[in-house]
Amino acid sequence: MGPAPTPMAYFLQQILNGVHIGAIYALLAFGYAMTYGVLRRANLAHGAIFAFGGQVGILATVFGWNVLWLTLPAALGFGVVLAFAFAGLASHLISRAVLEPLRTGNPNTIVAATLGVAIVLMELGRLAMESRDLWLPPILARTIVFWRDGAFLVTLTAIQLVDIAIVILSIAIAAIWLVRSRFGRDWRAICDDPLAAAMCGVDARRTFRTTVVASGMLAAMAGVLAAIHFGNISFDTGLVFGLKVLFVAALGLGGSPLAAALGAAGVGIAESLWTGYFAGEWRDAGIFSALILLLVLRSVDLARDRNV
Repeated sequence: MGPAPTPMAYFLQQILNGVHIGAIYALLAFGYAMTYGVLRRANLAHGAIFAFGGQVGILATVFGWNVLWLTLPAALGFGVVLAFAFAGLASHLISRAVLEPLRTGNPNTIVAATLGVAIVLMELGRLAMESRDLWLPPILARTIVFWRDGAFLVTLTAIQLVDIAIVILSIAIAAIWLVRSRFGRDWRAICDDPLAAAMCGVDARRTFRTTVVASGMLAAMAGVLAAIHFGNISFDTGLVFGLKVLFVAALGLGGSPLAAALGAAGVGIAESLWTGYFAGEWRDAGIFSALILLLVLRSVDLARDRNV
């Protein structure tokens, strides 16, 4: 057993762990908020794209290593390229065949349809992996020391730092794209009033499809980063991750991608603190209970404001 840390060192270690998982949540939530802005309905397929991208990345990397005899960096690059390609194709098909025909209909129809899409993607991943787990070897596992508390070291691994840097850079680029590009202007117009935007010459269909594909690519990137760090993504991981960012959006943060990303990062830090101080098997139950409580309190506040 290692040296016992002081409370401050232990707390700092949990915060750093939370920053990493929170960064993955943030990237996933940013993409979800983009689609939610133009859809205004829950999209349960978003988390499935996250897991699908990670699983394709793992499958392609293993294929490149075992069959094509590529070096590990080349096999990883091959896996990343195929993960983005398949996630982009899946997002395009989901937009054309599911979201576009249903986006003006009953919200419950969208929820049911995207849940069906999520199940299909989960089953595709399960069948492709033949119902078994494939694991990647540890990558950039060298530890970086942030603080020494006697013999106890507060650390993160190199891959965690790389993941955090990629997420920050990706969110920054996406946020600038939404603010300064013509697409971003069209996206904001459709989010505010789709009919008025169409009357002003905005191509609503093209903007919608671009939004869904871009959102899917961000989800796939989050899935690839998670897969490389953890070494594996299970078949149902996407549903759990997707539900958490859905709750973040339901709390009112889905109207702004940056706000959704910050809220999701907070969920990741809360998860890490829970794991550090409470029973880990109750973590998801505790986090979902807290999110539900916040959602109920927000609903009560909104109802009170309408009545005033």
